[in-house]
Amino acid sequence: MKYFLRRIAFFLATLWAAVTLNFIIPRLEPGDPAEVMVRKLSGKDAQLDPAAVKAMRAMLGAPDGNLLRQYVRYLDALAHGDFGLSYTYYPYGVTEVIGHALPWTLALVGTTQVLSFIIGITLGAFAAWRRNSRFDSVVTLGSTFLGALPAFWIALLLLFAFGYTLGWFPTSGGYEDSIPGWNGAFIGDAVIHSILPAVALLVTTSVAWVLGMRNTMVLNLGADYIRLAKAKGLADRDVALRYAARNALLPSVTGFAIALGGLLGGSVLVESIFDYPGMGRLMAEAIGNKDYPLLQTLLLFIVVGVLLANLIADMLYGVLDPRVRRTPA
Repeated sequence: MKYFLRRIAFFLATLWAAVTLNFIIPRLEPGDPAEVMVRKLSGKDAQLDPAAVKAMRAMLGAPDGNLLRQYVRYLDALAHGDFGLSYTYYPYGVTEVIGHALPWTLALVGTTQVLSFIIGITLGAFAAWRRNSRFDSVVTLGSTFLGALPAFWIALLLLFAFGYTLGWFPTSGGYEDSIPGWNGAFIGDAVIHSILPAVALLVTTSVAWVLGMRNTMVLNLGADYIRLAKAKGLADRDVALRYAARNALLPSVTGFAIALGGLLGGSVLVESIFDYPGMGRLMAEAIGNKDYPLLQTLLLFIVVGVLLANLIADMLYGVLDPRVRRTPA
């Protein structure tokens, strides 16, 4: 019980620190979002009118007063679920804006994370079991090579080859001519638009699971309990799956949980390149427009998601491996 209470206490302390940093960091960035919006409306070279800037701040509900007063108001707003209005999508609220983007990211990034985890650990486990074979060499070298390539470069390569050159897939957006809703035309349109971003994410995210699973399983294959299992005459398949792979999978549980928690932020580079209407593109727009309410809420979603996923992983560790509960933290 002490182990679980410690995990919960660490979670609450880290959450408070994350919320505080989430409030401070955007305000350290130079510039004024009200001035940015006034310049957009009046023209890039036009002289700023202080009265117009002041009116824009009032219209946007920009925070005023010292940092301490803003921080207290910020915590009070969070407690009441009030995330404010988006500067970029004014007069829509932050919650409404995120509500439109979140399903797209959950469908794209969530699906690719699960698929990349399954594909990665399967290839890694088989490569470890067949280590020093041709299959192991191809998987290891291929994963190392792909892991060295930036995600945005792979996305741009796919976009150029299959979007612009061959014209097999759309080059931007989440859908085109169909009407959004639970109908076959829209779902098919959305799936076609998500293929290239999904492939780009699969290629880049599978690499870590392949190499991590292979290296961990190779270490486990040299353990005493593996030699004992072989000495008992167990089938190679049972030794690989029930002993080596099962134990090698434990470190990947935490990584997978954190990856699932972080998917709320989407993939900024990939979604921006394909102009995909998800949380990643939304974050890029919030940064570019100094949209503090939207940016703070997006960062808060990501942090809370990762912390919750990490807490769940710690709890599962305590259940699956009793040794963890006896280890001082």
